[in-house]
Amino acid sequence: MGIKRVLTIAGSDSGGGAGIQADLKTITVLGGFGMSVITALTAQNTLGVWGIHKVPASFVAAQFDAVAGDIGVDAAKTGMIASRSIIRIVAEKIREYGIENLVVDPVMVAKGGASLMEAAARRTLVNELIPLARVITPNIPEAEVLTGIAIRGTDDMRRAAEAIARMGARSVVVKGGHLDGEAVDLLYENGKCRLFRSPRIETTDTHGTGCTFSAALAVGLSKGDSVEEAVSEAKRYVTSAIRHSFRLGSGHGPTNHLAPLIEKLDGKKG
Repeated sequence: MGIKRVLTIAGSDSGGGAGIQADLKTITVLGGFGMSVITALTAQNTLGVWGIHKVPASFVAAQFDAVAGDIGVDAAKTGMIASRSIIRIVAEKIREYGIENLVVDPVMVAKGGASLMEAAARRTLVNELIPLARVITPNIPEAEVLTGIAIRGTDDMRRAAEAIARMGARSVVVKGGHLDGEAVDLLYENGKCRLFRSPRIETTDTHGTGCTFSAALAVGLSKGDSVEEAVSEAKRYVTSAIRHSFRLGSGHGPTNHLAPLIEKLDGKKG
């Protein structure tokens, strides 16, 4: 079978906690071979985003062709795609290379509040990229922007998931981390819902959790897991990464992508 090839199409986080840096760490720890198409460079740290430099769409295409044309892709995920032209070229390349296992993480706003997607690009995301998604993974604010539905609980999460599914995504995961109480994610697939629950971990060190979740989900799909299995494993991984997060910087610190290895070593010591 060989190692599974997982492509992240996203922005670079100079602080190392999110974006392609988080994705490649996740993919590697979970046993995949990580590759990247960089859509933007950000000057970023635990306090926020201080600058964004978009990569020209033609160079995004060149990266995609170089990777997919030679190495091949078993699964891919998208993260920060800031402009219409880049969304269009990514959608074109997804179709050209026949990538079925596509996870779309509709990154719109950074944890510090900075906008990561042009308003005009959202319509292109809905019309051209979401219909290609095997799974789309919006958090609460992103689901609200996409649907116009105010989300206060799981009933609202379901309504939003149904609305996003009507945009063409085969499966929808609405991540409930922004709500109070336990961390509840909702999977909507084939007209059915399943809730994934985990205890809320009280920490501010959650930078990059969305990127990490979608990357872990892509790894699961690359290995042939069902969407439900891949979501379950991705949530378990992210919860562990948050539990073992560490204090870096003065703002929202990163999660610990080596968490499974730490827990394995701790188990051996016990």
